[in-house]
Amino acid sequence: MKQFFRICMIVGVMTVGVALFLGIASNPAAAQERKVSVFNGHRIIYPNSSRPNQGHIHTNYFFVDSDKPQGGPPSGSETPGSVACVYELVSGPTGCPIATSTNVPTGGIGAIAIVDAGDYPTAASDLAAFSTQYGIPQADFTVTWQGKKKPPMYSDWIVEEALDIEWAHAMAPKAKLYLVESKLCTSGCATDPTWASIKYAAKLVAAAGGGVVSMSFGDSEVSQDLTWDKNFTNKKVVFFAASGDSGLGVSIYPGSSPNVVSVGGTYFNRDPSGKFTSEVYYSGGGGGDISPYEPRPAYQDGVQAIVGTQRGYPDVSSNFCCAAIYVQGAWYSVGGTSWSSPTFAGIVNAAGSLAKGSVAELNMLYGVLANPTEYAADFYDVTTGDSRCKTGFDQCTGIGSPRTYAGK
Repeated sequence: MKQFFRICMIVGVMTVGVALFLGIASNPAAAQERKVSVFNGHRIIYPNSSRPNQGHIHTNYFFVDSDKPQGGPPSGSETPGSVACVYELVSGPTGCPIATSTNVPTGGIGAIAIVDAGDYPTAASDLAAFSTQYGIPQADFTVTWQGKKKPPMYSDWIVEEALDIEWAHAMAPKAKLYLVESKLCTSGCATDPTWASIKYAAKLVAAAGGGVVSMSFGDSEVSQDLTWDKNFTNKKVVFFAASGDSGLGVSIYPGSSPNVVSVGGTYFNRDPSGKFTSEVYYSGGGGGDISPYEPRPAYQDGVQAIVGTQRGYPDVSSNFCCAAIYVQGAWYSVGGTSWSSPTFAGIVNAAGSLAKGSVAELNMLYGVLANPTEYAADFYDVTTGDSRCKTGFDQCTGIGSPRTYAGK
């Protein structure tokens, strides 16, 4: 296994806070250290696993309004039907109100693999309950890991895993779904199975006929990233990664790799009646940067005026707040590019193009951008929310968010 120092974490840090509602002993003092902020009038609570710490991999999700268990889907949280309606993946009522947008996607091909850290013992039953709630067909679902020994459980990551599998499945219910569990380094950091887990995930997807791998985690870029980019090359797999939740100018890997589709975050504005009115980038959230290490890939030559000589990201974006998820008998409202990545990966899978690798997919996406008519038909060009959000490609949301399955 290849060395991966950025994964080194003390497991105790990972088991506070969310551990309370997962029935695990926790440290109340540590739980109080969880970061709290405000997002568009919502109280945002970042678990310890989502707090960036150089050299330590982190998740990219946050709780919205409360991290306490709720008896049903939180009011105001987007559903598979409301997201699919806004993005024109299904037909729906005018304005796509959350309460009445009940049509859900029905596509999917090959397989989707989600790579996350730690064991999630109730993954199958939680996914089944989520699917039943929204009328989504039950999943062809497998939990697996690279090697013989099951990874330990990390409480904050269980929420991440639930978010990833539930929303990837919601967008592409016919695709075979894998949750590939990896182990975090807990001492010494001599070796770690993460790269092996990513390769294993790609192998599973390729064997199922092709598809996508989604990775919602990341860490700040380092120069060694260039040697790790080869882990995201498989002619039957398109890799997706979150662009982070720290705003613009904050780097993240693997979201910066030229061999992944980097997915940023947007927000749906709704009027008082609940109807969708516009999609914006929310300044301070989402995430995007110009890589200090990765050179500009050829598919970004057309946006050289923006990225210069370096790789710019994200490539695309989708809604990052706020989603309903089901975890171990309860519901929560969450957000973050940890939601954006599996959602967009699921949309691309359901589009059925089965591009021959990430670079082929990216060539197609930027090719659409280069054709104004096709671009206007296939993507929402998100230009509001920050002065740096421009027409066409920008550091806020990349090309933009999906409009139908075309061009994906």
